[in-house]
Amino acid sequence: MIPLTRRNAAHRAALLSYSRQSLPRPARLYSSPTKKLDAEAIPSTAGTSMDYVPFLSPSSNTLSVTSAIHPDMHGFLRQRGDLTVLPTPLPMDVSPENSHQHFFTDSPTQDLVAVMDACLHDLHDVPRAKQIFEQLRESPHGDKILDVRIYNQFLDAYLQMATQKDSGKRALWLEDAWQLYNDIENGHAHVQPTANTYAIMLLAWLRFNPDSASPTQTSAAEGHDPTSLLRCIISRQVSPALVVADRAFTTNEEATQAIKALSRAAVQMGLSSVVNELGLADSLGRQVDDPLENVPEAIPVMKPSKVPDVEVKRKEDGSVSELTTESPPPVPEGDIPFNLDTLRRHLGQVILARRVLSEDLVLRQRLLEQSVYNVAVERMKRQAELFDQLGLPNKSLHSTDLRTWMWHWHQKLQARIEAEIQNLGVEERVIARLKRRPKDGMQLTPFLRLLKPEKLSLITILELMHLHGSGGVQDGMKTARALLSVGRAVESEYKAEMCKKNNISVPTSVPARPGEQNIFTSLGYRDLHARRVAARKYMEDAEEWTTEWTQLVRVKVGSFLVDCLMDVATVQRSIKDDRTGEIISEEQPAFFHSYEYQRGHRLGVIKLNPAVADRMSKDPIAETLHPRHLPMLVKPKPWLSYNNGGYLYNRTWAMRFKESREQELYLRHASDAGRLELVFAGLDVLGSTPWKINKDVFDVVLQVWNSGERFCKIPPAVPDEPEPERPPNMEFDNKARAIYLERQKAWQQAKASNHSDRCSINYKVEIARAFLGDTIYLPHNVDFRGRAYPIPPHLNHIGDDLSRGLLLFGETKPLGERGLRWLKIHLANLYGYDKASFDERVEFVHEHLEDIYDSAERPLEGRRWWTKADDPWQCLATCIELRNALESPEPEAYECALPVHQDGTCNGLQHYAALGGDAVGAAQVNLAAADRPSDVYTYVAKMVEKSIEEDLARGHEFAQLLSGKVSRKVVKQTVMTTVYGVTFVGARDQIERQLKDRGDIPPEQCWLAASYLAKKVLESIGDLFKGAKEIQTWLNTCARLIAKSIPQDRLVQSLTEKHVSRGRRSTQPRWKKEQMTSVIWTTPLGLPIVQPYRATKRKQVMTALQTVFISDPNVPSTVNSQKQASAFPPNFIHSLDATHMMLTALECRARGITFASVHDSYWTHPSSIDQMNAIIRDTFIALHSSDVLGALAQEFRERYADYKVPLAAMRGLGMRKLTNELSKLNVSPDDIKLLQDSEAQAEDEGAKDEEGLVDLAEDDDIDFEEDAEVVEKPKKRKRVAPDDVEGRLATTFVNLVDILPPLPQKGIFDVKAIKESQYFFS
Repeated sequence: MIPLTRRNAAHRAALLSYSRQSLPRPARLYSSPTKKLDAEAIPSTAGTSMDYVPFLSPSSNTLSVTSAIHPDMHGFLRQRGDLTVLPTPLPMDVSPENSHQHFFTDSPTQDLVAVMDACLHDLHDVPRAKQIFEQLRESPHGDKILDVRIYNQFLDAYLQMATQKDSGKRALWLEDAWQLYNDIENGHAHVQPTANTYAIMLLAWLRFNPDSASPTQTSAAEGHDPTSLLRCIISRQVSPALVVADRAFTTNEEATQAIKALSRAAVQMGLSSVVNELGLADSLGRQVDDPLENVPEAIPVMKPSKVPDVEVKRKEDGSVSELTTESPPPVPEGDIPFNLDTLRRHLGQVILARRVLSEDLVLRQRLLEQSVYNVAVERMKRQAELFDQLGLPNKSLHSTDLRTWMWHWHQKLQARIEAEIQNLGVEERVIARLKRRPKDGMQLTPFLRLLKPEKLSLITILELMHLHGSGGVQDGMKTARALLSVGRAVESEYKAEMCKKNNISVPTSVPARPGEQNIFTSLGYRDLHARRVAARKYMEDAEEWTTEWTQLVRVKVGSFLVDCLMDVATVQRSIKDDRTGEIISEEQPAFFHSYEYQRGHRLGVIKLNPAVADRMSKDPIAETLHPRHLPMLVKPKPWLSYNNGGYLYNRTWAMRFKESREQELYLRHASDAGRLELVFAGLDVLGSTPWKINKDVFDVVLQVWNSGERFCKIPPAVPDEPEPERPPNMEFDNKARAIYLERQKAWQQAKASNHSDRCSINYKVEIARAFLGDTIYLPHNVDFRGRAYPIPPHLNHIGDDLSRGLLLFGETKPLGERGLRWLKIHLANLYGYDKASFDERVEFVHEHLEDIYDSAERPLEGRRWWTKADDPWQCLATCIELRNALESPEPEAYECALPVHQDGTCNGLQHYAALGGDAVGAAQVNLAAADRPSDVYTYVAKMVEKSIEEDLARGHEFAQLLSGKVSRKVVKQTVMTTVYGVTFVGARDQIERQLKDRGDIPPEQCWLAASYLAKKVLESIGDLFKGAKEIQTWLNTCARLIAKSIPQDRLVQSLTEKHVSRGRRSTQPRWKKEQMTSVIWTTPLGLPIVQPYRATKRKQVMTALQTVFISDPNVPSTVNSQKQASAFPPNFIHSLDATHMMLTALECRARGITFASVHDSYWTHPSSIDQMNAIIRDTFIALHSSDVLGALAQEFRERYADYKVPLAAMRGLGMRKLTNELSKLNVSPDDIKLLQDSEAQAEDEGAKDEEGLVDLAEDDDIDFEEDAEVVEKPKKRKRVAPDDVEGRLATTFVNLVDILPPLPQKGIFDVKAIKESQYFFS
C-alpha cells in the first residue's frame, strides 16, 4: 500500500471516505474485487442500490415525476412536422424532356456549368463562358439551375472586361452588362436582383457615366442612373446600406462616391429614411475601435463616438430590407476617413445578430487554413538546403529523407505542370479553331488555371502521400480513388480561395443562456431559424459563386496531375553487393502503376516505392496533412446551411454523402425549408466543445514511439513477429503445405497491418505535438443516418484508445464529492472492471491505489499496472488525473479536465426494447432497475460455454479447442448485431476475427472453430430478443415493399413515353426498370434520411494511366431492394440513437454542461455526470414517449400514398403473410393462387440456399464426427415458371399503403421506468 508519509493518516482516511457510503449496502456478490473482471452479471429487480444519485427517486415504489429537460421537448417530439418530399428519380432511359431536371441535373449540364465557372475565374475566357451561359439560358433545363449569383458573376465579369482586360471593346461589354441587367429587372431571367446586382450596376454607372473620366454610351444603359437604380432598390426592398457595402466595391473612394450618388437621388425623390440609412452607413464606416473603452479617464481624451444601436428590418426570406436607428447618424469627431472594411464589419455584427469572431482569432485560423501548402514547401525546402549545406559527397546519403524527396519532386513537378498546361492550351486552341469536339467534350485548361502550378504540384504530392495504404492496398492506393481525390482536392482549394477572397465577418455560435427562449417552443424555433437564414444570406452575398464539379472533371484533372507526378518523381536507392562490397545506386520511380486482384476483380493501383513507404512510417509527416484533416484553433463556424459551416474557409457539408445525389437534394430542401434548425444547433454544440492535448500522456506516447518497440497498441518500428518456418515435408504433405501457406499469408497481412498502423499513429503523434498548449475544436457533421462525427479524421475523441487518451477538455471544473467518486468509477470501467456495482468499482480503485500512484508517477519504469487495462492509454490519463486530485490540498476542489464517459448497454437493443415495450429485453439491457448491471454478452457467453461442455463430454474436437476460451468479447459483436439481421456467414467472420485476436488458437483452425462457435451463439440467443425481432421483421417488410413500389404517375407515363435505347435492348419487364423508390424517413428532429442503396452503374473514363470506372451520382439507377430491406432496421435504430444524442447535447448546452459524444457514449466533466445522467434518461423517455413507430408508419402512408406495387414483384421470401391479405384488395383468386405457388417455390429455393450454408457448417463437423445425420430430401414440387408469373401478374398493381403490415403489438414495459435504473447509461 502507499506509505502514509505522503499525507498524514487523517488525510488517508479522508481519501477513502470520499467514495464509501454511509448507508448500508446489499450483500456483495463478489468476495473480492480482484476476481475475474468479466464476472457474470446477474440481472435482478429485487431491489436497487442504496447509493442514490440526484436523478433517482429515494423510493423504489414510485417513479420520479421531476424532469431534467424542458417540458416543451415532449410536445416538440410528439408533433408531426412537415415532411420533405421530392419526386422519385427517373430511370436513365427516360428522355431528357420528361426528367425532373430542376431536381436532378444531368452530368453534361453540370459539366457545362463547371466549365463556365472556370472560364470566368480571373477572366480566363469570358467569351466562352458567355457562350455557355447563353446556351444554358435558352435551354429549359439549364435555365432552372442558373441562380442570381451566376447572373451577378457575369455582370461583374462584363464590367471587369470593359474596365481592364478588353477596354478596346468597352462599349460592347457594357452593352452586354446593361442588357443582362434589364433582363433581370424585367423578369426575363427568372431571378430576383440582390444588393450585389445593384452594386455592380451602380459601379458601372460611376465609372462610365457621361460626366466620368471614361464616358461610354450604350443603348441598353439609357434611362439608368442612380435615381432609377434607387427606385428599383426600394421597390425590391433591398437595403441601400448593403448595396454600398457590397463586395463589388473594392476601394473606399468608389464606396464613398456610391453613398453620395444614392444620397443625392434619395434627396431628389424625397426619401428621408434612405438619406438617414445612407448617412448611418457613412457614419459606421468612419468608426474606429476605442482602445480606452472601459478604462477610467485620468485626463480628458478624444474618443471616437460610440457605434449607434441599429435596428434591422427583414423580408420574409430573411434578407435585410432596411437599417434604421432611433438616434440620428453620429458625426465622428475629428477627420476620420471612411473605411469600407470597417463598414462591413459593423454591418456584419448588426445583421448576423450574434457575436463575430475577433479579427485576431480569424487571422490565426485563416493562416492555418491557407498556409498549409506554403508551410509544407518551406519545410521541405529548408530540409533540402540543410543537407546541401552539410556538403555530403554522396547524394544518396541524404536522399532518404522524406521531406527532401518531396522538395525535389515539387521542383520538378511544378515546372512540368506549367509546361504541360501551356502545351495543352495550344492544343485546345487548335482544336477550337478547327471546330472539332475535344475528347470527352471538355477542355481541361480552364480548370488547371484556377490554381498556380506551385499549388497544383503540392496538392498532388500531398494527396498521394496521404492516401498511402488506403482502400486495403498495401503501400499504395486504388487508381480511381487517387485520381478522384486529387481532383477533389484541387476543387476544394479553389473554393477555399474564393471564400478567402473577401474579408467576410464570421459569426460564432453563442451558448444558450438562462432566460432565453427555449428552442423547443414554436417561437424559439422560429427565432433560431430567422437568425440562421439571415446569417446564411449575408455570407452567401459576401462570397463569390462557385459550382460543383462532376466526377468526370475530377478524374480528368486528377489524371493529368498524377501522370505528371509519376513521370518526374524519383528516389535514389542504394544496395551493397555482397560479393564485391560495392555500393550500387540507381534512380527509381517514386510511384508506379500496377494491377492487383481483390475479391476476384482486377484492380488498378498506384504503389509507392518501398523506400518511400518505409519512410512514411518513420519520418515526420505533418507536411502531408491538409487543414481539413486538422483541428481548429477557433470555434467552428456555425452551420448556416447544408454546405456552409465548420471550417472558416474550407467548404464542408453538414452531411457525408457517398455518391448519392438524392441525399444531397433532400438535405438541401429540408435546410431551405427551415426543418434542420435543431440538427444544425446540435452540430454547433458538439463543435464548440474545447479540447487540449494531455501533455503528461503525450510525453509517455512520444517516448514509446521513439523507442520503436511494441507497447500498448503501438506497433513496433520493425515487425517483431518471426516469419513462419518452411516445413521440410511441404513438397509432399498437402496438409503441412496448406498450414504453412495459411500462416505465411497471416504473417504478410500482420506485417502490412503493422506498417499501416504505424503510419496512422505517426499522424496522431505529429498532430498532437503541433497543437500542444493550444485549445482546439473539432467541427462535426453527420452521416446519412444523422450520426455525428468529427470532420478531422486523425486525432479526435471518436478514434482509438490512444487518441482518446491524448485528449482533455479545454475547460476545467472542480471535482466535488460526486465528481471524485465518478472519476474512480471511470477508472474501474476503463480497466475492465465494469460489470460490478458502482460501490464495488470504487472499492476496486481503493484496493489498487498503490498501483494507480505507481502508474501515474512511473508509467514506464514502474510495475506498468495500467498497461493491463482494456483501454490502457485512457487508463493512464485517469490514473494521472486521480493521483493529481488526491495529492492536491483539497481533492474535491481539484480542477479536472478529464472527460468521464457514460455508455449505453447495447444501445441498439435498448431502443428496440423501448420501441416494443419488451420487458424481458429491457431487463437484459439495463432499462429496468436492478441492484447490479446486467450484461447480456456475458449471459450468452456462459450459455455457449455450457453447450460446449456438453460436446466436450462427447469428445468433440472443437469443443476441446474452445473450452474455456469463449469470453464475453468473443460473442459481443455477434450478439449486438443479431437484431440487425446478421447471417451465419457474418457471425462466423465476426467470431473468426475475435479468435485470431486471442492468439491462443492456431490461425489455420480459426475458420472451422468460428463456424462451430457461430452456430452455438446463434442457437443460444434463441428467443432472448423476441420483441426486437418482431420490430425488425416489420421494418424489413416495409422497406422491401417500398423498394418494390412505383409512383402512380410513372405507371401511366412509362406506358406512353419513348425510352432512350442505351446499348442492347433489354428483355426485362418495364416495371422492374421503374423501381426507383428509396426508403426515406424523417427523424424526430426533422432530418430526412435517404437510403442510398442502388444498383451499381459505372462510367468508363480513359486516362493516361488506365481506364477507370467511376460512378456518376447524377445518373440514378434502380434501387437494390434486398439491401434497402436488410439495411433499414439498423439504419433506423442508428437514426434514433443519433436523435437521442442530439437532444442530450442541446439540453446539456442549455444548462451549461460541457458535452461530447461517441454515438452512444456520452462525455462530460466528472462533476457534471449526475446532471447529464438525468438529462440522458429524460431525453430517452421523451423520445420514446412520442410513439416513434406510429409516426414512422404514418409518414410511410403520407409519403408513399400514391405508390403502387406490382403483384409480380411480391414473389419472394417473407411475402406469404401479405398474399393472404390480397383477397381484400379485389385481386382475383387465380392471381392469388399463382402468387402463392410461386411464393412457396421461392421459399423452397431460399431454404435450399440457406440449407447450403448450414450444410457447409455441418460438413465441417463431418470431418470430426462419424455419426453425421443424413437429411431426407424433400419431395419435388411442381415448378411455376417465372415467365408465367410475369405474364399473368405484370399488369396487376396494388396500393402500397394497403399492404403495409400492421405495427407489432407493444409489450407492457413502461419506458419511464428507466428513471429507476442507475445502470441504464453508466
